Amino acid sequence: MIRKTIGQVSFDLNVDFDFSFINDYGEPFIVFDQQDSGNLCFGVQRDDKKLFLKTAGAATLRGLVTPVQAIERIKSTVTIYEDLDHPKLTKLLSHKTINGGYLLVFEWFDGKCMGRMYDSHARFLSLPVADKLAIYQDVILFHKHVNEKGYIAIDFYDGAIMYNFDTRQTMFCDIEFYRKKPVINDMGRMWGSTGYMSPEEFELGAKIDERSNVFCMGATAFNLFGGKMDRSFEKWTASESLFKVATKAISTDKEERYQSIGEYIEAWNNVL
Repeated sequence: MIRKTIGQVSFDLNVDFDFSFINDYGEPFIVFDQQDSGNLCFGVQRDDKKLFLKTAGAATLRGLVTPVQAIERIKSTVTIYEDLDHPKLTKLLSHKTINGGYLLVFEWFDGKCMGRMYDSHARFLSLPVADKLAIYQDVILFHKHVNEKGYIAIDFYDGAIMYNFDTRQTMFCDIEFYRKKPVINDMGRMWGSTGYMSPEEFELGAKIDERSNVFCMGATAFNLFGGKMDRSFEKWTASESLFKVATKAISTDKEERYQSIGEYIEAWNNVL
């Protein structure tokens, strides 16, 4: 194991890696090294300008893929970020090959990641229902945009949500596995967090479509307002009417769900 220190941050790698390219962008003030994607990410600053750097190629401790696989994946995401450009999606500024890997450069968003692996997760879940309803509105409207652009959201979960607790602003990141329609399950168990995945995302050969994303949006509601995988009304903190809308969205039978993201949003907002 190799201990690396760059600027104000330290982290561990399985094999040493050349990070000299970071000097072109600023000094790191934070590192994100707990992802299983094989990516290593930094917040860097020069003068009053901050950037977010996402790198692939280093042999991270928690990566579940090889550095070569991580590089290929991160390269493939460039088109996705360009196609899905949106005010609520972290802005990709540039990308390039680096020594031994690949780099994506994003605008910095001054918020916290809501993934369960971060300390901010518990604070996120304890927000007032009214605040979480506003966050959720951003989630469903962004995924309406995703659908309109011809994409299916794969591997969306709380770790893709960033939130500024002071300004109450929401942003999204980590859309690497979003795929253009049509999508067929070619893996069996697809990429994703179990609590957000539709039944068809576990079924080899199944069609993954807009109704799959309706399920994901319903599951997200239960992660925000309910008991996550315990989808009983006793664990639900929003209204009973919203509970009924979310419950229909997560029907195991696709035909019993709302048949489009737009239909789901209309039902949700009519209750509100």
